[in-house]
Amino acid sequence: MAIAAARLKNMHLPEGFQAGATRAGIKPSGKLDLALLFGEVPLRWAYVATTNRAAAPCVLRDRDLYEQGSLLRALVVNAGNANAATGERGPGDNLRMAASAAERLGVPVETVLTASTGVIGVPLPVERIAFALPDLELGSDLQRFAEAIMTTDTRPKLAEASLPGGARVVGVAKGSGMIHPNMATMFAFLLTDADIPERALRRRWPEVIARTFNQVTVDGDTSTNDMAVLLSSGLKEVPDADSFWDAVETVARSLARQIAADGEGATKLITVRVRGAASDEEARIAARAVAGSPLWKAAVYGNDPNWGRVLAALGYSGARFHPERARIALQGFLLYDGAPLEYDAAACSRAMRKSEVIVEVDLSLGEGRGEAWGCDLTEGYVKINAEYTT
Repeated sequence: MAIAAARLKNMHLPEGFQAGATRAGIKPSGKLDLALLFGEVPLRWAYVATTNRAAAPCVLRDRDLYEQGSLLRALVVNAGNANAATGERGPGDNLRMAASAAERLGVPVETVLTASTGVIGVPLPVERIAFALPDLELGSDLQRFAEAIMTTDTRPKLAEASLPGGARVVGVAKGSGMIHPNMATMFAFLLTDADIPERALRRRWPEVIARTFNQVTVDGDTSTNDMAVLLSSGLKEVPDADSFWDAVETVARSLARQIAADGEGATKLITVRVRGAASDEEARIAARAVAGSPLWKAAVYGNDPNWGRVLAALGYSGARFHPERARIALQGFLLYDGAPLEYDAAACSRAMRKSEVIVEVDLSLGEGRGEAWGCDLTEGYVKINAEYTT
């Protein structure tokens, strides 16, 4: 299986898909803000969305379609406006966006998913979307689509994997702020031409989410709009289903890491690896607690090897934890082994100046393993979110 991640140029869609983007005038910057994905054949799909109880109309309608078990033909995405908490007009505007995309493509409206991202509480300028869609051009290049779904992202996020026999998995995502686990993290759309039954897609996709996108945390805030969708045209045979799922997880993991690395104001990716937990689930819980600790995130920004903050996060994580059995390493320096150890703090601090800071924890309680990703906490995060709507 060949894997490529974050390579924007020359990354094209799997067989059976087309995509495109345009400027609808939703973003004040005038940048690309409306994206469309089209399935040349009916698409099988799996879907997971935000747990936020203030979920936007796009999430609520998509969930209904998912429960009905309908095949899909398209996905329309706007950026710059979340169409969340917009009162009675929100669901109608969302449906009109879907209807405009359906008319552009000549498909039934119930086969079109919608996704919106941006400012909460501002009415969606759906008339601009309806005006822009007829002239939106479709093709096989993902670059414009990836750029159009961005909000505070500094760069597009893409990854791909090739399978024996020619099938591919291609992923595109956006996410930078208002990111925290429980599928409240971002938009992620994974596309494949692998012939996998929809029943299997729906069963296995949440398991992939649990190990990848739900292990990303930037700021502890759970968004109202976010979702992860896996779509398949089913046009190419797959000799080995396990290799397909390995490819899906590799692409999802790459996108998750890219989202964490591009956290608002971030200068470093934080990777937390936990082993020796009582279970895989508890390992993931412990890793998320460390990756999401504001104190640890600030320490990483300042190149401060303050391992006590890691220990404290493990203690409140909810995972089973005995300090006298735990080991903590940072950038390869063993700092704690049931008790504090002597180490070269200056050398460890210098090692933290890299673009990725790795924390390794052994809880010495079982065979459970898990990983989580976050980013450092900087003045940039505060500035971005202090001025977001003004």
